[in-house]
Amino acid sequence: MASKEGKYNIKAISQMLGIQAGTLRAWERRYHIIEPVRNKAGHRLYSEEHVAILRWLMEKVNKGFTIGQAVDLFEKGSIAVEQADPVQGDYSIQLSEEILEALLSFQENKANQLLNQAFCLFSIDKVTIDILGTLLVKVGYMWERNEISVAHEHFVTSFLRTKIGTIFHGLPVDGLMPKVVAVCGPHESHELGLLIFTLFLRRKGYEVIYLGTGIPTSDLELVIKEVDADIFVTSCTMDHNLKAALTVIDQLRNQFPSLIIGLGIRL
Repeated sequence: MASKEGKYNIKAISQMLGIQAGTLRAWERRYHIIEPVRNKAGHRLYSEEHVAILRWLMEKVNKGFTIGQAVDLFEKGSIAVEQADPVQGDYSIQLSEEILEALLSFQENKANQLLNQAFCLFSIDKVTIDILGTLLVKVGYMWERNEISVAHEHFVTSFLRTKIGTIFHGLPVDGLMPKVVAVCGPHESHELGLLIFTLFLRRKGYEVIYLGTGIPTSDLELVIKEVDADIFVTSCTMDHNLKAALTVIDQLRNQFPSLIIGLGIRL
């Protein structure tokens, strides 16, 4: 455990962490994330625990989070600060396995707590790829091999869709970037792969209109015209649906010659 005994003054903290003393005081006033102890002269003294918290917050800020977002992630997490060290190797794999175990036993609250830990430890990209993406692949294989029931697959998928969707809609859009229409191919029911891909596009500032599954081709043409889309992306995870997906692509290519079209398939 990190020591709670005050030992560093604000100048030492500023030099150790590369944070201006005025900024640190402002964080303390606004977010109350730490409360330095005072010596007999009334000077602030920071403990090892305070240093660990501030270092963690600084790492998040340096990765692109605002200080408010970083504090929010820290407060939602249920882990000790000294555990929140990105050099812990493949701890993301362990978290992914624990989240899957919780979901397969329908323990949604536990899965949420574990996912909050993941966001405290890692960047959004790493959580998406190494945890949510890994879960997606595992559940797909387990379902295909009849290792889990349809009910399990639907519950896990619903959980992942909700989490990814929350991240997606919370990301800003750059109005100067191309507009993208994304939809699953005909007869496709597995959408999480495409949803994760659109999340990365949104992270880059693309305006993505995500339509999901079961959209008729006529409606696709209507949406592409209405939003004046620059890019169309679709996905196909089942071999027997590939022909229908390619047919849709041919129709759109004829209807919109300048439209950039991308197809993701499962090999």
